[in-house]
Amino acid sequence: MKMDRKTRARFVLRRRSGLIALALAFVFALSGRAADERAVKSRVAPIYPEIAKRMRISGVVKLEVTVDADGKVTNVKPVSGNGMLSQAAQDAVRKWRFAPGPEQTIVNVDLNFAPVQ
Repeated sequence: MKMDRKTRARFVLRRRSGLIALALAFVFALSGRAADERAVKSRVAPIYPEIAKRMRISGVVKLEVTVDADGKVTNVKPVSGNGMLSQAAQDAVRKWRFAPGPEQTIVNVDLNFAPVQ
């Protein structure tokens, strides 16, 4: 199949923009993954709020946790999840300790609250 110049130029441009988008997605995936690789040395389990148990509220709370170079949690920011469960999750994660690293990092933490049957 033979293409004229105009068609060939469009094809090459689309292919290049697709490759650039793929490369950028790969770079962003790697940068996000590097922050999440910080090992947890000690965890504290969240206390399931009694009112949430009675109301049968469950789900995942997603947190953005700032960890300093020594492995101490310096900031916890809720990203998503039920408000009743979020505070319990934040209180627990503030007590966690991570492995020391070369610099401050941000780690994404998901805590799943499920009532025991």
